[in-house]
Amino acid sequence: MKKPIRILLQTTIPKTEDDWSIGRFSMLREYLASVQDEGGNNIFEVTARDRTSDDEGNDPILSNLGESDFDQLWLFALDVGDGLTEKDQAGIRAFRQQGKGILTTRDHQDMGCSMCGLGDIGDLHYFHTKNPDPDQTRCDRDDPYTTYISWPNYHSGANGDYQKIIPIDPIHPTLKNPHSPTGTIEFFPTHPHEGGIGVPPGNPQAQVIAMGKSLVTRRDFNLIVAIDRTKRASPVSLDRGSA
Repeated sequence: MKKPIRILLQTTIPKTEDDWSIGRFSMLREYLASVQDEGGNNIFEVTARDRTSDDEGNDPILSNLGESDFDQLWLFALDVGDGLTEKDQAGIRAFRQQGKGILTTRDHQDMGCSMCGLGDIGDLHYFHTKNPDPDQTRCDRDDPYTTYISWPNYHSGANGDYQKIIPIDPIHPTLKNPHSPTGTIEFFPTHPHEGGIGVPPGNPQAQVIAMGKSLVTRRDFNLIVAIDRTKRASPVSLDRGSA
């Protein structure tokens, strides 16, 4: 029997009641844990946790992630700069250097900016005060309704709604869906203030694979950026990373 893919769902903040925590992603965890192959075997083994700190302030899992037996990290960066220590960042980079896959996501403005220390994965994310979008025309507020939130904050729709995404040709393998009439994923959840992402200079493996459209300004914005598997002189190739 094939071993299940071990996924770590992890936030960059400690558990806080009535606030964001890994508990907000319980439906995702339950869905992944329920997926089975034709033989009835679980495809994924899922661990879901919030950030915790040891005596030195490091997360005991992330800081040693390169030594773990996880296959993928799905990182939900909800901090405003203090969510990952240098040792945590080093552990995540070591995990990627071993050829493991990483999915990163965050929110508006500076939420999740501790990811700037994650090398090529962190370079995909544009923030307000760190690694801003090099396109100055995008360094302004897109969502005019939530005035206490600044850019990047693309308004793709209300929480709980959905948006029709704009896939970029040629269609990336991660967007293919044999159960869809078009053969691709067509819809994503919406959010009133999406963060900013893009292709960093000097990384030919990175590409925008899907775009969204602001309901306020009608401006297209990058919705998904992927870094495909990268072959190296080392025996281990870097697996896919995405934002």
